[in-house]
Amino acid sequence: MFKPELLAPAGDLERLKIALLYGADAVYLGGKFSLRANASNFTIEDIKEGVEYAHKLNKKVYVTVNIALHNEELKQIREYLESLDQIGVDAIIVSDPSIIEIAKAHTNLEIHLSTQNSSLNKEAVEFWKNEGISRVVLARETSKEEMEDIKKLDIELEVFIHGAMCASYSGRCVLSNLFTGRDANRGGCAQICRWDFDLLDENNNEIKGEKPFTFCTKDLSLLKHIPELVDLEIDSLKIEGRMRSIYYLATVVSTYRKVIDEYCNNKEKYEYNLKYEQILRRCANRDSVPQFFNGIFDKNMQYYNGRMEVSNQDFIGLILDYKDGYAKIEQRNYFKKGNKVTIFGPDEEFSFVIEEILDEEKNPIEIVRHPKQIVYVRVPKKVSVNNMMKIY
Repeated sequence: MFKPELLAPAGDLERLKIALLYGADAVYLGGKFSLRANASNFTIEDIKEGVEYAHKLNKKVYVTVNIALHNEELKQIREYLESLDQIGVDAIIVSDPSIIEIAKAHTNLEIHLSTQNSSLNKEAVEFWKNEGISRVVLARETSKEEMEDIKKLDIELEVFIHGAMCASYSGRCVLSNLFTGRDANRGGCAQICRWDFDLLDENNNEIKGEKPFTFCTKDLSLLKHIPELVDLEIDSLKIEGRMRSIYYLATVVSTYRKVIDEYCNNKEKYEYNLKYEQILRRCANRDSVPQFFNGIFDKNMQYYNGRMEVSNQDFIGLILDYKDGYAKIEQRNYFKKGNKVTIFGPDEEFSFVIEEILDEEKNPIEIVRHPKQIVYVRVPKKVSVNNMMKIY
């Protein structure tokens, strides 16, 4: 039975471990030549530790090396790629053809083509296959019909299933460069498409509306379309968000893990569970839609009249330990006695009302309000390290 790889982002070692524990088959991360300048990018030592951790779980690590290189960086890239090869990373994700040639000539690294190349058609994918690429990350703008046609080629395909979208073709936008001097194609995108703009008519007169004009996109979610992607035998289903929180990551990864497993393990009796949509909505702050997958792209895919993004407060604690009926918890948001909460992890989920909280010195307290405060909460059943607590 075919089952696709579930691929998750890892912004640092903590998120790498959370992603793998909560159900990802592989993670992708950024290092020295990554397209996430504002993320906590991995050092070589970090990558080595992450690879060792993943391989112990029989899972994989891919490293993004996908910036557009300038001449001075060509002097450094070979040594970096050789280091990744020695560490044993499972593949690199690239966009610049020069990196492909250097990797082929000096390493045994498997090479995946980044979505930055905006590969949308069969001819383009076949070209990259002939260049030595083993997997193509299709452009986010690829439709299901196009995926089906491209899949006829003997090459692995990776498809984004969840996360943020670009208002331009990914990797083709220079608004950030022009407005702020931050290069979007070298990891510095300032997300100009999410700004509010003045809207002018042909005579440069401002058009007034109830809300400021925007043109940013809603997020992508293909949760409902997982069965179609599995039936197409798309090799890897990719979640976006290397800069997202561990709570977001755990929630999204575990939800897609459940849907993939439920469909693959029993196709005949599979039923889509609307509850999973509700879970995903609670951990995000933007609306999500299928975007280009179903071939329908209209005004409902974007925000044109402003939007409100509310910071999520559901995640209230990370489980650090459990002993004698008490969970040792690192606080992430305000909570208090009497709150109904849910503890969830890779293999368990249950809810209860908090009846007792102790501070780090084991003194009774009523409220937990300090960032990353360590407390002990009495729970009705044993819980595991790295489980999370959220408001019910």
